[in-house]
Amino acid sequence: MQATVTSDAVRMDRHYRYQRFIYDATRTHYLIGRKRLIDELRPSPGQRVLEIGCGTAWNLAKLAQRYPEAMLYGVDVSSAMLDTARASLERKGLSEHITLAQGDATCFDPEKAFARSDFDRVFFSYALSMIPGWLDALDHAARMIAPGGELHIVDFGQCGRLPKTFKTALFAFLDHYTVTPRENLEDCAQACALRHGLATDFRQLHRGYTDYCILRR
Repeated sequence: MQATVTSDAVRMDRHYRYQRFIYDATRTHYLIGRKRLIDELRPSPGQRVLEIGCGTAWNLAKLAQRYPEAMLYGVDVSSAMLDTARASLERKGLSEHITLAQGDATCFDPEKAFARSDFDRVFFSYALSMIPGWLDALDHAARMIAPGGELHIVDFGQCGRLPKTFKTALFAFLDHYTVTPRENLEDCAQACALRHGLATDFRQLHRGYTDYCILRR
């Protein structure tokens, strides 16, 4: 497992060595659904929110501005992305509001990373489509949902109600960036929910461009 974690970190660092500097500016228009996720998380004051695969911490910065009394955490396998995230949060004056740690989505230890074992809100934002062991990451996240908590997922869908030419072009573009939309996300989320005693709410948005899922404890 350690060898896999190390290789994933190296792969992501190499992939985002330069992209990280323009990542947020170039992703705004096609990572559709992130603002909806921020709206729907709705953490109460003092509740703990964890983003798995936080990247540049764009989502966490928005959450800090929207929900200033929430406790925010982010984990990412790429040290390069975390360097960019920390610099971004420092510029925005948010460093003290958000705790970041390096770790693999499939197996990081939340106690070691953040000194806590569960969270009121856990979320993946366009991250499962980039994680090779995404099913393990989904299970790992489900274990960290606190009583009464939720796991939110927003990611690329299968574009079922969009022209085939659009889907073909989009998926070819995503493949260039090692992104693989998960065609069985709904079934796998439901199976995960069953294993962990969770309720599931799955939606296809924007004519199938976006998959949005919530698992509730």
